[in-house]
Amino acid sequence: MSDQAEPGFVRVRLDLSYDGKDFSGWAKQTSRRTVQGEIEDALRTVTRSSVTYDLTVAGRTDAGVHARGQVAHVDLPEAVWGEHEEKLLRRLAGRLPLDVRIWRAAPAPAGFNARFSALWRRYAYRVGDRPGGVDPLTRGHVLWHDRPLDLDAMNEAAALMVGEHDFAAYCKKREGATTIRTLQKLSWVRDEESGVLTATVQADAFCHNMVRALIGAALFVGDGRRPASWPAEVLAAKVRDPGVHVVRPHGLTLEEVAYPADALLAARAEEARNVRTLPGAGCC
Repeated sequence: MSDQAEPGFVRVRLDLSYDGKDFSGWAKQTSRRTVQGEIEDALRTVTRSSVTYDLTVAGRTDAGVHARGQVAHVDLPEAVWGEHEEKLLRRLAGRLPLDVRIWRAAPAPAGFNARFSALWRRYAYRVGDRPGGVDPLTRGHVLWHDRPLDLDAMNEAAALMVGEHDFAAYCKKREGATTIRTLQKLSWVRDEESGVLTATVQADAFCHNMVRALIGAALFVGDGRRPASWPAEVLAAKVRDPGVHVVRPHGLTLEEVAYPADALLAARAEEARNVRTLPGAGCC
């Protein structure tokens, strides 16, 4: 995956959002509706192209997960970009389904790679714990937890998780992929009017199911089933714990992806590709 478009092509950055309810995740699949599939089909149609231009995304989201601040890039032939640049957004708006929108399409700076150049991704997970349930108007984006939650206990547990760790205990392992991540932020706030609790989860990258597993552990602390020390103890074990519940996807939204200054994009992409180890870890 190159950090530069091939000669004769323009790398275009796309900023987009989507409601994940009716999507089988980001990545295109042969027989399922996905965000990537819808956008690539729309691009091919509005540019009247005979080929599909593949998208590269900042973070692949699972089925049912939403995005407010997703970022992707696509390499388009210079002639295609030149012909469609000014009207591309409007044409895509007319072709795309209403549950996915592209808000910006612009030439990317040199060295930009939507996935590898990213400094961090920030997610929000929203939970309601009122006895009567969740507001019907927000039920597609808020999980209902049927026990009252202790915000202070959840933040006490969260503080113990921040930093660079091996998150194998909270990830679905993928062959050849590291589970070492730097969790930069993990905190909870409660909106007094709605009663909804929102977790902010920010890291340089996430492994599969990591955010939803972290939330599941926090909810067990919040409702008193586990002590505040338990999520960190699970983390230290570095193996999947059957006691960690992966919560449902609909409460999760990718809110923002951050990138460094243009001059640092290529260096960041190279750094992100390096296989990570923790300080003091052995080679084998």
